[in-house]
Amino acid sequence: QVQLVESGGGLVQAGGSLRLSCAASGFIFRTAAMAWYRQTPGNLREWVASIESWGGTNYKDFVRGRFTVSRDDVNNTLYLQMNSLKPEDTAVYYCNLIRHPANWGRGTQVTVSL
Repeated sequence: QVQLVESGGGLVQAGGSLRLSCAASGFIFRTAAMAWYRQTPGNLREWVASIESWGGTNYKDFVRGRFTVSRDDVNNTLYLQMNSLKPEDTAVYYCNLIRHPANWGRGTQVTVSL
């Protein structure tokens, strides 16, 4: 059974940094393309960044240059390093597989204050 557990969110001032983690289990993590998504109240969940099994990355324009997605295939963990955070980055952040999405985890709340 696939499990995705996000952590690392919190309250941070604008310009600050956070590092999110996604602990994955129940599938062969090293072969999976993974992504981070985020959702704000009343809005659809949106894609933020992704990383292929071979390490190639892609980013939504509004985070490119500020966020970095990475993976640890030994520990089956996906990361999102978020720098220069803005209030508009406030959201619940989720991880998931790209090509065979699993049930969504609980996400981790990121709140950026002015």
